Amino acid sequence: MGPRIGEGPQMTDRDTKTTMSTEDMHESKVSIESQDSNQDARPQGLFHNIKFFVLCHSILQLAQLMISGYLKSSISTVEKRFGLSSQTSGLLAAFNEVGNVSLILLVSYFGSRVHRPRMIGYGAILVALAGLLMTLPHFISEPYRYDHNSPDRSQDLDVSLCLPTTVAPTSALSNDSCSSSTEAKHLTMVGIMFTAQTLLGIGGVPIQPFGISYIDDFAHHSNSPLYLGILFAATTVGPGMAYGLGSLMLRLYVDIDRMPEGGINLTPKDPRWVGAWWLGFLISAGLVVLAACPYFFFPREMPKEKHELRLRRKALAGSATTDSKGEELSSKQEPLKKEAGLAQIAPDLTVVQFIKVFPRVLLRMLRHPIFLLVVLSQVCTSSMVAGMAIFLPKFLERQFSITASFANLLLGSLTIPLSIVGIVLGGVLVKRLHLSPVQCSILCLLGSLLCLLLTLPLFFIGCSTHQIAGITQDLGAQPRPSLFPGCAEPCSCQSNDFNPVCDTSAHVEYTTPCHAGCTGHVVQEVLGKRQAVYTNCSCVAGDGTVLAGSCDSACSRLILPFILLISLGVAVASITHTPSFMLVLRGVKKEDKILAVGMQFMLLRVLAWMPSPVIHGSAIDTTCVLWALSCGRQAVCRYYDHDLLRSRFIGLQFFFKSGSVVCFALVLAILRQQNKEASIKVTVKSSDLQQQL
Repeated sequence: MGPRIGEGPQMTDRDTKTTMSTEDMHESKVSIESQDSNQDARPQGLFHNIKFFVLCHSILQLAQLMISGYLKSSISTVEKRFGLSSQTSGLLAAFNEVGNVSLILLVSYFGSRVHRPRMIGYGAILVALAGLLMTLPHFISEPYRYDHNSPDRSQDLDVSLCLPTTVAPTSALSNDSCSSSTEAKHLTMVGIMFTAQTLLGIGGVPIQPFGISYIDDFAHHSNSPLYLGILFAATTVGPGMAYGLGSLMLRLYVDIDRMPEGGINLTPKDPRWVGAWWLGFLISAGLVVLAACPYFFFPREMPKEKHELRLRRKALAGSATTDSKGEELSSKQEPLKKEAGLAQIAPDLTVVQFIKVFPRVLLRMLRHPIFLLVVLSQVCTSSMVAGMAIFLPKFLERQFSITASFANLLLGSLTIPLSIVGIVLGGVLVKRLHLSPVQCSILCLLGSLLCLLLTLPLFFIGCSTHQIAGITQDLGAQPRPSLFPGCAEPCSCQSNDFNPVCDTSAHVEYTTPCHAGCTGHVVQEVLGKRQAVYTNCSCVAGDGTVLAGSCDSACSRLILPFILLISLGVAVASITHTPSFMLVLRGVKKEDKILAVGMQFMLLRVLAWMPSPVIHGSAIDTTCVLWALSCGRQAVCRYYDHDLLRSRFIGLQFFFKSGSVVCFALVLAILRQQNKEASIKVTVKSSDLQQQL
């Protein structure tokens, strides 16, 4: 369209702008054609295609999140294998975030100064090496011994039987056999895992930020949201695949690479079973190495996506009005990129200047009440998610007597997918309904409140600890009196032995056959499976026999309603993800948006993902009623008070969800007050204008 003519003197400015727009359009068309010809002249290979980069980065993020999330799926297995408390295992999981936080700020500084694809590749290689390092304790440690016999299962002597003192062998794990070298070896194993977790966090630092910025720089602006959406989808699918991988690996015996002669007499349902936790790290590390290879061939800078040039040519061939609007929008956006936010001026600062400027910008952002409250609500939600992601499989194992493999299968196939649905639904609601900040805060408040209400029934879904001879009396319960008091006194039972057996008729569990007074055992074939049966048990009525393994729980049937409520709560809480993110973006100045997002993720790591696993682990440890001892120190917990475990684990979830509700309620109140003040100002200004007229 040409410029409008003959509309009177008052249209002179518009005519001038239109003429200038036409000239600018002609110049930009010439420049675009020259750019297009230059780009066509360059050799365009696979590694100069931003779509191929998006594909590679999606695969890499998937593999990286599999390896970083895999420990969460096998945390209870690692505890049993190396004698760790829940507090220690929680701290181990948190060390991933320690390595990440230690270097995340430098990404803002070096982001545009380095070869980003290669830095991503180096980070991925470090992640793979950290995964391999996590497996090292398995290869340098002795084979796992689930009782105090030799790993050779052909031996007839079972030291867990009731034997006279004169013939009873000394326990291999008694304090007499402990030495400084034994304890030093244990500390070395734990130290290796802590180091590996730290390196895992450090290696993951450049992967997501550099990948997102690289895509945003060289993708067409209309395609960039789609590409980033694909990346975020891979981000959410990764943890689900980690739990799925854990479910598969934990079905295999830990020493599958060095099985003892004669095999083993354990099944995954046995509380002494330890799965092949290390195998998942090997598989994930291999995937990360394969996904990292292409990054060493991507250029430091690639040409802008050609799709942008085609679209702009179509736009230039269209109406001048559309072009003028686009020019005005781009002219408005350009100054925003050049405003003096820390993220924009960081490349022009030295490291010392960057460190000096950062605290002032951080304090300026924390003075925004909306930003501060939304981040605090996200801290509460992330604390809840962190504790659940790490310890929910263990909680399900203990509370409902299911295997570690089945617990991971439930989370990977139900809870994680529903959380993805919640995130997508929240984004759709924000986009389709064009929600304002007040409406976003209402959606977040309703989602958090409904999640809180779904938590209440969880306090009552579960069972008390079943009767365990010599242990449940200390829980305040009213167990039946022993039929044969002092029946196991003639036996030389080791207090630290653990080979649980069950008296199915009385539904009483004994920590070892010795504590049940058993003097013999046989192996029977039941439905094609070998079942160990201990006989001549002086503490058991009737035929005096007990079965190997823990007693079946009456709570197993409650696992489905429990996990459904948990998953629905997670899905509802996930709906708040996108609207709360929009509140952060709209709650700070435009020049601070990039840094605000970075600070948001850093605060979530420091205040939620680092302390929450330790808090949840410490709370779980307080519910233990029987600790295994290793060289005089507390090792792994054998039995928990199930009622206390449920009330404290779910209680922590309820506490964090309540904090999120309070924060979103305050955000809503502040936004409404701001809108009220803004409307009053508009009314005052309009009344002043009327008085002047």
